[in-house]
Amino acid sequence: MPAMPRPARSIWGETGIYWMLVMPALFMLLGFYIFPLVRVLWISVMEPTPGLGNYALLFTSASIHQVVLTTLRICLLTTGITLLLGYAVAYVMAQAGPRTQRWMMLGILLPLWISVLVRAFAWVALLRRQGVINNALVGMGVIEDPLPLIWNELGIVIGMVHYMLPFAVLPLLTGMRGIDRRCLAAARGLGASRTQSFLGVFLPLSLPGVVGAGILVFIFSLGFLVTPAILGGGRTLMIAEYISVQILDVVQWGVGTMLATTLIVFIFALLALLSRVVDLRRLFGAV
Repeated sequence: MPAMPRPARSIWGETGIYWMLVMPALFMLLGFYIFPLVRVLWISVMEPTPGLGNYALLFTSASIHQVVLTTLRICLLTTGITLLLGYAVAYVMAQAGPRTQRWMMLGILLPLWISVLVRAFAWVALLRRQGVINNALVGMGVIEDPLPLIWNELGIVIGMVHYMLPFAVLPLLTGMRGIDRRCLAAARGLGASRTQSFLGVFLPLSLPGVVGAGILVFIFSLGFLVTPAILGGGRTLMIAEYISVQILDVVQWGVGTMLATTLIVFIFALLALLSRVVDLRRLFGAV
């Protein structure tokens, strides 16, 4: 007996189900993300007077120039130091046994479960003039006067590196775990030393993870607010804190939203530039 033909599915039915599933997320995206961004852009060109006067301050304001240069300097230092420390930690984890890896992973993830305020004030207790570090150094006779470890760029970099270290270790570790160990064995079999096999084989193969970690750390560092505000003591302003001051204290919404818009555009431009160098989808684990 011939099989009965199956009824054709309605295209409109499949499309309707698709849009029913997508529309809630789309409305949330438009309402809670796109609309605020458009509102910020609108205020930046309308306050206090319509035009591009706020954006002209990027080229004429000495205070904005100083804040931008300070932000870039701190972010680059934070990214460089974090990558060095993160690479060393990730390399040790990649070579360690499963039990050691679990304990090391716990130590890396544990700071992420602690409030950023708690961590910032903990660094204040450690780095201030009468803090644990200065008291220990003075007590051992290493120094006579306390070192200025806080309320400056040094304190901010220390706090930011501590916060950003997990965001560097995890991409680096993922990249290192994907390296075929047979490549290292082949290099050793051809007469390369451990150092030569690391520099000639392992390090180049781990560079995608280094790039990914650098992107994450640098972009997250650009928007840091709490840690620089506490460890900088108001003496070293980064762009996020400067935006907060312009909006909440000085009540110059135009300048604050202009800087916020510029920061967003800079981040997207950075990602677009890097996408021409590396495959960001593959870098961050997309299929």
